[in-house]
Amino acid sequence: MLLDFEKLGGLRPFLIGLTVVVCLFLILPIVFIAALSFGSSQWLIFPPPSWTFKWYQALFDDPRWLYSALTSLKIAAIVTVLSVVLGFLAAFGLNRGSFIGREALRALFLTPMILPVVVLAVALYALFLHLGLAGTTIAFIIAHLLIALPFSIISIGNALEGFDKSIEDAAILCGASPWEARIRVTVPAVSHGIFAAAIFSFLASWDEVVLAIFMASPTLQTLPVKIWATLRQDLTPVIAAASTILIAFTILLMVLAEFFRKGRKA
Repeated sequence: MLLDFEKLGGLRPFLIGLTVVVCLFLILPIVFIAALSFGSSQWLIFPPPSWTFKWYQALFDDPRWLYSALTSLKIAAIVTVLSVVLGFLAAFGLNRGSFIGREALRALFLTPMILPVVVLAVALYALFLHLGLAGTTIAFIIAHLLIALPFSIISIGNALEGFDKSIEDAAILCGASPWEARIRVTVPAVSHGIFAAAIFSFLASWDEVVLAIFMASPTLQTLPVKIWATLRQDLTPVIAAASTILIAFTILLMVLAEFFRKGRKA
């Protein structure tokens, strides 16, 4: 190997220490917000004077928070399905197709990953305002789909790159139609890419706040928007409880994705 950790000598303690510092930098804010959600104080005070579950009870007793969470789940689920289906078709065309402008089209699909989110949000808000869709579920879905689709195209495209097309051709020679071979052979073979696309698409929608702020209305808010709006009005520990649930659900999905990846390797 070009770099062997065992042969780095004096650099090893430095790299280990740097890794620990970076991990603490990433993990400590999550630990702090989780601890604040169990604090007994009505303010965001660390360390908490004592421990309680009352902020979670207040969260689940408030229908506005529950409605925002269900709205996030609904939008993220719809976006995930659309992103995986459209992403598979786009990745399949880009992988198998041979036409002028293919790479330019690929770059166009990936533009939302490069473009600043706030620029995209302002442009979409102006468009939806003109179309009369501002503050609607359709606006949320379209906006979130734009940022989720590149993840599907990349994940499924990489899976298709590693798929041996001769297996699909063999299925066609055995009597299957081209589409039957793709559905019964290709799709299961790239299921790991489809699963990764679904996870990333869901999280892209579930955690999105900038686009959601522009798409929201007083009666339609996702959970991140509800957290942001409440944060501007009152620093209640209920915000910490909602944030902890948001983070925990995200971590759960990432753990499931890792188990799926290890299961495929086994």
